[in-house]
Amino acid sequence: MNTTHPVFCAIVPPHVLDKLAQADDPALAAPARRTLETDAARRTHRHLTVAAGIRTARDPAGDKAPEGPRRSIHDCERRTVLPGRKVRGEGDEPGTDATVNRAYGGLGATLELLLKAYGRNSLDGAGLALTASVHYDERYGNAFWDGDQMVFGDGDGEIFLDFTLPVDVIGHELAHGLTQYTANLSYFGQPGALNESVSDVFGSLVKQYTLDHTAEQADWLIGAGLLAPRVSGVALRSMKAPGTAYDDDLLGKDPQPATMDDFVRTGRDNGGVHINSGIPNHAFYLFATRLGGRAWERAGQIWFDVLTGGELRADAKFADFARLTVAAARARYGEGAEHEAVVKAWSQVGVPTA
Repeated sequence: MNTTHPVFCAIVPPHVLDKLAQADDPALAAPARRTLETDAARRTHRHLTVAAGIRTARDPAGDKAPEGPRRSIHDCERRTVLPGRKVRGEGDEPGTDATVNRAYGGLGATLELLLKAYGRNSLDGAGLALTASVHYDERYGNAFWDGDQMVFGDGDGEIFLDFTLPVDVIGHELAHGLTQYTANLSYFGQPGALNESVSDVFGSLVKQYTLDHTAEQADWLIGAGLLAPRVSGVALRSMKAPGTAYDDDLLGKDPQPATMDDFVRTGRDNGGVHINSGIPNHAFYLFATRLGGRAWERAGQIWFDVLTGGELRADAKFADFARLTVAAARARYGEGAEHEAVVKAWSQVGVPTA
């Protein structure tokens, strides 16, 4: 029986699109409004599907998990019917569409990290085949995991560029699938912010793994390269310095807090899931950089252990997650540097671990 509760999870927060939708320039406002409307329709569709008890589409792999990745890239041809026309399958040679090739490569990088670093065969641990659709809708300014597959927009070219450009965006959205098949964190309030943070963490780790960057070399930005040149900003979020990713007349100022002192209470964005995720994001950054080396190894391993360990409840708060990371560090590495570093990291952001 499928006990997961898939949700619609998009990389660009609603508050960013809301701000753009109010722009005086129709060339900026119209794509943002269309993106908000499309997202609302997809979100409603997912909610009704879950409420009706319809299982998410799964590829029947059987008892024996297939070996190797299984990727399928589809072209929506700027329409909204999913998945669209299949344009590249597993093992096919690259074509002339760079967006298709980037999506294929990003899915592969994420699967490789999960398998080589953590011994996990795809998102569900059983070789789940991955579907991604590109060129979704007209000037669509988002990318999302809808419970079944990945979807990428081309952006409007004014604010957002092609959403396959940053590999961490691909990793972020696929990590929502990983969470769906493991801890299944609720998508509201602190559990929802943890859901978003876990995706930022593993999205960043996919990028670092792809570039072979150490924690010190990494930029710790989510979505670097996504914003068009006219935007005053470097990315959608910063794990190193939450609240500093952008400060733009059109987008507004990055609202993410770095510590619990500035925790944002709001009814919007499912209780601020894209905003308050800055707090556990910053804790992971502090933890990983204190340890040094490759962040996907020790720091990422502990986060992965908590996500897949079976003790993380769907309604977990920040303190619940923090306590489990401390326990996971102790269980895997003993009372050493890892344990000390994770306790200190959570303390610095104001989340108790005792």
